[in-house]
Amino acid sequence: MGLFDAFKSEPPKLSPRLALAVGLLFMMAADGEIESEEIGQLQSVVGGDGDLIQTAVKYLRSVKYEQFLSDASALLNSQQKLCVLINMADSLLSDGHADAAEQKTFANALQVFGYTEDGFKGHFETIALKNNRSIF
Repeated sequence: MGLFDAFKSEPPKLSPRLALAVGLLFMMAADGEIESEEIGQLQSVVGGDGDLIQTAVKYLRSVKYEQFLSDASALLNSQQKLCVLINMADSLLSDGHADAAEQKTFANALQVFGYTEDGFKGHFETIALKNNRSIF
């Protein structure tokens, strides 16, 4: 037993609803900055459930992204995976740009959840249009 092992705690048990919130948080944190648009996106998706957000933050702090993707992929059905991906893409595009770290984070989720960029392209284009306020 290490000196600081007593301070470690088990991550919360992953559920489909928690996986959605955690996926969004990983997406938001990918570029090292959490923008106000991204926080608004998270709150709108989880319905302002503060307990869920706190649990998701605790999970994010204790589990690496790759492990989350593996666990979520085993837990979620195909509709839930697509829902998580669509919401992650929406969060990715909510601040108007997608830097390299965000793109890599999203590409990893696509791959682990069994999608390709070509297979997701239609969803991505719809989300990009939804977030393009400059057309008005």
